[in-house]
Amino acid sequence: MKKQQIYFILFLIMVAWGFNVTATKVLVENFMPVTMTALRIFVSGLTVFIFLFSIKKVRMLTKKEFIYVFIGGLLNVVAHQYFLSTGLAQTSAANGGLILGLGPLLTAILAVIFLGSSLTSIRIIGIVLGLAGVSFIVFQGSGGNAGVSAGDIFIFISILAQAASFILIKKGSESLDPRLMTGYMLVIGAAILFIISLFVEPKGLASMANHSINLWAIFFASAIIATAMGHMGYNSAIGKVGAAEASMFLNLNPFFALVGAAFFLGEKITVTQVLGFILILFGVVLGSGAYEEMYRKIKRNKNMTVAK
Repeated sequence: MKKQQIYFILFLIMVAWGFNVTATKVLVENFMPVTMTALRIFVSGLTVFIFLFSIKKVRMLTKKEFIYVFIGGLLNVVAHQYFLSTGLAQTSAANGGLILGLGPLLTAILAVIFLGSSLTSIRIIGIVLGLAGVSFIVFQGSGGNAGVSAGDIFIFISILAQAASFILIKKGSESLDPRLMTGYMLVIGAAILFIISLFVEPKGLASMANHSINLWAIFFASAIIATAMGHMGYNSAIGKVGAAEASMFLNLNPFFALVGAAFFLGEKITVTQVLGFILILFGVVLGSGAYEEMYRKIKRNKNMTVAK
């Protein structure tokens, strides 16, 4: 598959993920969040395995692969989805989407810590700008009230856990099909989330009854399109173009989250949120290494032109 095709798929995934913030906000307002998330992720995992069975890509894991899958599932599914669902129950979809936009920046920071990536002055400026942008949003508080919202903090923990998982996915994809890795992570993560829900939400399953067809349509669209197909496609892209390059498309996530929150939920977008978005966008471009990569490509192309 050509890079242009991978990039187009990543763009569509960002549209789905941005709107999925709105969908998740609707779901957590009608269902108990952890129970709903466990069931939604389980449906996602089943969808991935049905697809992989159809193309004969399912196999057992080696011991080393299982370790990557299990830890990746704890981070990418259990921690990420738990804090995302509980966080969105306590903050706005707009705030949640903007904070989720920190993904590429956090991935780059973790790559410096765990993979030995270089930390240049440009990247340091990007990190400062990104964190400043999140500070604008977090200290505004949910609903425009001053003060730090617990929901905003949970969303930040959620994206930090997901960023850490991307490092593991890149390593695991060296021997394991990222799509199969996704399926195993979703099923294992869903099982762990369901066990957690039995303790924190004893009446969680009862909360899933007697809801409208429209709400269940949102549930299955979120599970199948955004989570199953989205994560399978994104993790596959990580294996082909790398974690840093794929994570750059996460810049589009907060934009579509803002559009979804305003259009579907009628949330008002504040000046503070717009300023936060701009700072995060510049922070991600500089801090993730995208600016340096673009500069190197332009310089390389100029040198090739001169050489001709």
